[in-house]
Amino acid sequence: MTKALITWGGWEGHEPDKVAAIFDTMLRDAGIDTAVTDSLDCFDDGERLKTYDLIVPVWTMSDLSREAATNVSEAVAHGTGIAGCHGGMCDAFRGSPLWQFITGANWVAHPGGDGVKHWITITSDDPLVAGIDGFDVETEQYYLHVDPANNVLATSRTDVVTWYHSPNGAVEMPVAWTRAWGLGRVYYNSLGHQASVIAGGPAHEMLRRGLLWAAQSKAAAAGQDVTQFQSPGNHW
Repeated sequence: MTKALITWGGWEGHEPDKVAAIFDTMLRDAGIDTAVTDSLDCFDDGERLKTYDLIVPVWTMSDLSREAATNVSEAVAHGTGIAGCHGGMCDAFRGSPLWQFITGANWVAHPGGDGVKHWITITSDDPLVAGIDGFDVETEQYYLHVDPANNVLATSRTDVVTWYHSPNGAVEMPVAWTRAWGLGRVYYNSLGHQASVIAGGPAHEMLRRGLLWAAQSKAAAAGQDVTQFQSPGNHW
C-alpha cells in the first residue's frame, strides 16, 4: 500500500493542524495509508523516511538540523515524493538552504498582508491543472525567491499591492510548480495561508492532484539508479 508521512507544527497562525487534516483526508480518500505526527523527530531516521512514498511537511518557520535535512534530501532523491503548500513547505526551516534547494523556493514577503484579492492564472496544460480555469483568491499573495528550473503551473501578478518592490516592475510570480530532486517528485502550491483557503474549490483540487502525483514518485522511479545524479564532494 502507498504510504504517506504528514508532519505538522511551527507557527500556529497557519493552522498547521487543520491543514494537515485536509491533506490527511485527501490522501486517505485516495486509498493512501497515512501517518500523522506533530513532531520533527520523524526526520531523524533516514532509512525509515525512505520507506514512505510521500512526505507532506506542514511546518512554517521552525528549525531543522543539518542531519535531518540531509535525511529528507536522501529520501526524496531515492524516490520518495514531497508535497505541500504555503509557509508549511516554502517558509519552513529558514536556516536550511538545502531544504530551500529541495523545495524550489523560499518565502521573502507577502506585500499587503492577508486579504489581498488577486487572480491565479493557470499557465500550463499539465494534467495537474488541466480543466482548472483561472480564479480569484483573497488571501496572502506570496512573494518568493524561486528556482528557475521549476516547472511552473500557475502564477499571480505582483502589481496588486504597491510597496518597496514596486519600482522593479510587476512580475508573474509562480504560485504552483513541480520539480525533481534526484529520482523524487516535488510539488508546491503557495496558497493555504489558513485552512479555509484550501478547504474547497480550485485551490483544493490543485493540491489534491499535486499530492497524489507526488505520492506516485517512488513507483515512477522504480528501476532507476540515483547514483546517475551524484558526483564526488559535498554540494551544500
